[in-house]
Amino acid sequence: MERSIIHLNIADFAAAVEINLSPALKGYPVIIAPTAAPRAVVYDMNDQAYQEGIRKGMPLARVRKINKRIKIIPPRFNQYERVMKDLLKQSLAYTPAIESGHWDGHIFLDVTGTNRLFGPSVDLAFRLKKKIQNNFRLDPIWSVATNKLVAKVATRMVKPTGEYIVGPGEEEAFLEPLPITLLPGLSKEDIIKLNTFNLFFVSQIRPLTLEQLSIPFAHRARHIHCLIRGIDTTPVSHMEKEEPIQADHEFADDTNDALQLKKAIYLLVETLGYTLRQRQMVSRQIALTISYSDGGRRSITGKLTLPTANEMIMFKKATTLLFRAWTRRIRIRHIRLTVEKAVRPELQATLFEENPKEASQEKIFKAMDEIRTKFGTRAINTGLTLAKSSMISS
Repeated sequence: MERSIIHLNIADFAAAVEINLSPALKGYPVIIAPTAAPRAVVYDMNDQAYQEGIRKGMPLARVRKINKRIKIIPPRFNQYERVMKDLLKQSLAYTPAIESGHWDGHIFLDVTGTNRLFGPSVDLAFRLKKKIQNNFRLDPIWSVATNKLVAKVATRMVKPTGEYIVGPGEEEAFLEPLPITLLPGLSKEDIIKLNTFNLFFVSQIRPLTLEQLSIPFAHRARHIHCLIRGIDTTPVSHMEKEEPIQADHEFADDTNDALQLKKAIYLLVETLGYTLRQRQMVSRQIALTISYSDGGRRSITGKLTLPTANEMIMFKKATTLLFRAWTRRIRIRHIRLTVEKAVRPELQATLFEENPKEASQEKIFKAMDEIRTKFGTRAINTGLTLAKSSMISS
């Protein structure tokens, strides 16, 4: 059976989400870039800004000289990720084989063998497009092909809006007239090397044998040989049905105050500890991600000494991770804490005497859980989290 891959691509995803949230931006050139950083560069932009000559990675100072009407929006990666999760949930009804980035607007769906349930893949792609338009007011490009490589190139062909279908057996003919810059999987160094040999189009490279490609490209020769022929056997990874155990905190005002950051960390740990105990699970390690006001991100993971749902133990580890990850003077906008390797606690009793301090803490947490379950999550707080005026939860 021929594979059938749908690729949905919401062009200029970050800019599209921001315009969707603020309709007054429609009709203006919009770019996504950190406004607080002195050497900021463009992260994303809409089509109007592209027509003005603005490109990703362009310095913000240069952008301001090009057009003073340009609207500059600071990036909100957690918002883009939230929209992506909602989009994936819509798509999950049709196949478990879904793959996407966290906030890039790209979704691959392997719908091989689903014709009897949902009709031809082309009809399903059109239906998904309409569903996204109606539910999210976003306008995705879509393509259908036999693999991810060809499907992605097809959406690039019709950007910013459109649709493209590449039938089985048409892969080579489809790719032949295209410039090599449209091929995903070719690195910048690969393109420069090909250009030095005056090779700019797929049709110019295809006559070269694997042995000839091996001379300039060595171990990458086989990859390039398959690429220019539209051969891609990589599967569409299955999306995890179970949501990760994680908690987010976004500051109302960006901050670099250590006390405020520690308060935020404890609020996140409280949420994680409560969730773990409700699910009767413990965590083996936790991951902390901080987002700066200029759009920069840093993630770091730490292993816990023993699997636990004890908030004080997780707080101590999370605080250590914070000061290891926080290496810049830029203010912090958003913090995420994620439980990794959550497992069921061991039923076998320990050979050693239980730590009396930890045992006492466990009793306190259990009592607080019962109060929160009955009267709400904020019915009882620790002293560290009481003064949290500059923080908002997300």
